[in-house]
Amino acid sequence: MGNSKHGNYSTASILRFIIPSLIGSVLFMIPIAYNGEITIPIALFSGFILNILSDALPTITTVLISITVIGSVITKLFQPSFIKKSSFLNTLFNVTPLWFVSRILGMVFAISTLFQIGPDWIWSDATGGLLLYDLLPILFSIFLFAGLLLPLLLNFGLLEFFGSLLTKIMRPIFKLPGRSSIDCITSWLGDGSIGVLLTSKQYEDGHYTEREAAVIATTFSAVSITFSLIIIAQVNLAYLFVPFYLTVSLAGVVAAIIIPRIPPLSRKSDTYLVDNNQGSSEQIPKGYTSLTWGFKQAIEQANKNSSIREFFKSGIKNVLDMWLGVTPIVMAFGTLALIIAEFTPVFQWLGVPFIPLLKLLRVPEADLAAQTLVVGFADMFLPSVIASKIASELTRFVVACVSVTQLIYMSEVGGLILGSKIPVSIKDLAIIFIQRTLVTLPIVVLIAHIIF
Repeated sequence: MGNSKHGNYSTASILRFIIPSLIGSVLFMIPIAYNGEITIPIALFSGFILNILSDALPTITTVLISITVIGSVITKLFQPSFIKKSSFLNTLFNVTPLWFVSRILGMVFAISTLFQIGPDWIWSDATGGLLLYDLLPILFSIFLFAGLLLPLLLNFGLLEFFGSLLTKIMRPIFKLPGRSSIDCITSWLGDGSIGVLLTSKQYEDGHYTEREAAVIATTFSAVSITFSLIIIAQVNLAYLFVPFYLTVSLAGVVAAIIIPRIPPLSRKSDTYLVDNNQGSSEQIPKGYTSLTWGFKQAIEQANKNSSIREFFKSGIKNVLDMWLGVTPIVMAFGTLALIIAEFTPVFQWLGVPFIPLLKLLRVPEADLAAQTLVVGFADMFLPSVIASKIASELTRFVVACVSVTQLIYMSEVGGLILGSKIPVSIKDLAIIFIQRTLVTLPIVVLIAHIIF
């Protein structure tokens, strides 16, 4: 460490990197025990807001969704100059026809559910009600804190520092930059939706290529430990949580190695959304180690962000972007997927091809298990709800594990990805979902046969 390259950082610069990054790490990545549950501080804050505002949140989210639609309509019809001139407002309200229709659909579903008007298959507890009363309030509060405090992870050098250290692991195994490791940790410990937001922000700022952003969002936005506990409890196997979580992690890593190497993910282009020469930062210059180079880049990044006003401005923009941009899409696609799952036999038909595969893998009650394999595309919770009626413990274990490793479900992560700038279409999501199912299923079944 006697290298003079360290000597020229002022204490203020070093603290400007270390303090915000430490606070960010603690808030987003350090697991804490609270009321007998393992969670992260940011999820705790979200929980407090949820408790305080719980009764009002369905109304608040409906109002936010309606504001988005009104803003989009005004922008489409009148093109007011104050929206046109602001890149932020323009991106928020000036959307493509598909998103415009999706937003209107989200508003129709939200209003119908809030006032229980229109056909009950829209607002029933299993469809619109599930989104408006259970899921969107959670997203609202996560967006509030994650959005406001995300700059602590993004703007003060933490990603640059770890990016330099972890590229040697992430590149060869997952073909990803080192900084994506932060996305992975945040998702695993905190929440998949925070992982998607982080990835989307990094992609918009030119830190990830199209391919990298698509891979990280569909492969590493894992389910939080907390949610995994809920899933395994739902199938009455909570005492198997540790083997369950290890199985999920193993299957998830195998899928993360294989799936980015086959289409559609392997066909995404390695181009950046904005060009700021990020790609070159992975090469470590002469005279530096990965540690000293990471430190240098982190300090430079932190020095760019000394204004508290800018910090809050960027945080508030994040929050509005998620509240107004993402919420309507999640409501629209989530409700649609749940209506199809609850009121049509589509997912049962789609599950039929899996019956011979499950029989081949010697999974008991294969016909019941087969429909759970596909219904997870609508919502991650549905497979475990259906599986709780299955008699065989082995089959319930398999369904719980696969539902978590499939990762992509339209009521949340899928809707978030579609609502973001990440270049993944609904067709891509469906294909990746099937690929993840086919890759992780044999691994999970093998371990299940060892356990039971």
